[in-house]
Amino acid sequence: MATAIQVPYVNLAQQHQPLKAELLAAVESVLDSGQFILGPAVSEFEKRFTELCGVGFAVGVSNGTDALILALRALNIGPGDEVVTVPNSFVATASAIVMAGAKPVFVDVGDDYNMDPSRIERVLTPRTRALLPVHLTGRSADMDPILQIAAAHQLHVIEDAAQAVSAEYRGRRVGSLGTAGCFSLHPLKTLSACGDGGVVTTNNADLAQRISVLRNIGLRTRDDCVAWSGNARLDSLQAAMLLVKLKYLQKWTDARRAHAASYRQALAGIPDISLPSERTDERAVYHTFVIQADRRDQLKAFMREQGIETSIHYPIPIHLHRAAAELGYGPGSFPVAELQAQRILSLPIYPELTTEQLRRVAVAIRAFYGRV
Repeated sequence: MATAIQVPYVNLAQQHQPLKAELLAAVESVLDSGQFILGPAVSEFEKRFTELCGVGFAVGVSNGTDALILALRALNIGPGDEVVTVPNSFVATASAIVMAGAKPVFVDVGDDYNMDPSRIERVLTPRTRALLPVHLTGRSADMDPILQIAAAHQLHVIEDAAQAVSAEYRGRRVGSLGTAGCFSLHPLKTLSACGDGGVVTTNNADLAQRISVLRNIGLRTRDDCVAWSGNARLDSLQAAMLLVKLKYLQKWTDARRAHAASYRQALAGIPDISLPSERTDERAVYHTFVIQADRRDQLKAFMREQGIETSIHYPIPIHLHRAAAELGYGPGSFPVAELQAQRILSLPIYPELTTEQLRRVAVAIRAFYGRV
C-alpha cells in the first residue's frame, strides 16, 4: 500500500489560507463597486505590473495563451508567416502561433532548457517574422544574442514569460527585453490568479493600444469597433485578488530561491542526477526545480511510494504531439529537447514547503541512488 502523500507537488490551499481575509475583502470591494469589466482593479493591477517589470505598458488579458495570440495579432503576424520557438514548452506556446494563423518553426534548446541562440539563424526564411523564446522553469533565456539576431534580420521578439514573473537577465526583468512579453497568471504560476489571467507587457505605446483593443472585441470605444476580435479581458475580480498577491510576490520568490539553494546543497555529489544551474547574470524565480535523472520513471515511482509527489514538465515535446504532425518534424528532429524529456523531473518548490519536507525529498532521492 502506497504511503499517504506527505509532500504534495503543489498546495494552493496552503498559500491561500493566510491570505483568505485579504482576498475576500478584495472580492467584496469589487462586488460593492459593481465595476466588474475593465474597472479600476484592472487598471491598478496593470499599473503595478508595469512597475514590477520595468516597462511602459501592461495590458491585462484573460490568460497566458491569449496574451501570446494577441501579441502576435497586434504585430500583424498571421497567415503565411513563421515564428521561431522551442519544442520543449507547454503546447500553448506553439498553439498560440497556429491560432494567430502563423506557422511555428522549432529550434533545439540548450542545457538551460531555453532557446539555443546558435541554432536560430539556420531556420530563418523570408517568411520569418518573429522569435518567441520561452523563459522555461523561471530562468531567462540568453536574450542578448537572441535580440542581436532579431535586430540583424528585422524580427520581432515576443517573450513567453509565463513561468518567469520577476525573473531577471543582466539586471533587467523579463517581459521588458523584447517587443512584447507574455505572462500567464494561471493558479500554478509564481504569481497566480484564483482562476485564469494573463498580461502582455511592452514599451511600445501603439502596440499596447492595439492589444487593448483586440482584448475587448475590437472596440476602441463602446460604439466604435475597429477590428474583428474576441473577448480576452482580465476579470476585475481576478485583478483585485492579484493586487493582494503582488504584495507577497517578493517573499514567495525569495522562498523559492532559498528552496532551490537547499536542494542544490542536499543533492550535491550524486552522479546519477544533474541539478539546474544559475548564471551569474541572471536571477531565476524557480517556477519549477527540474533535475535530470537516470532511471527517471523508476525514481518518480519510488518518490510516490515515499509519499512525495513530483511532476514532469513536459514528457512529450511539442513536435511529437499528433497536432504537430503537419509541421513535418519527427523523432530525432530536436535531440537535446527529446533527451531531456526522457530525463527531467520537477521537484516540489512552492514557497510553503517546510524544512522537513525539503529534507524528505532529498533523503528519498539519495536513498534511491544509494547515496544515503
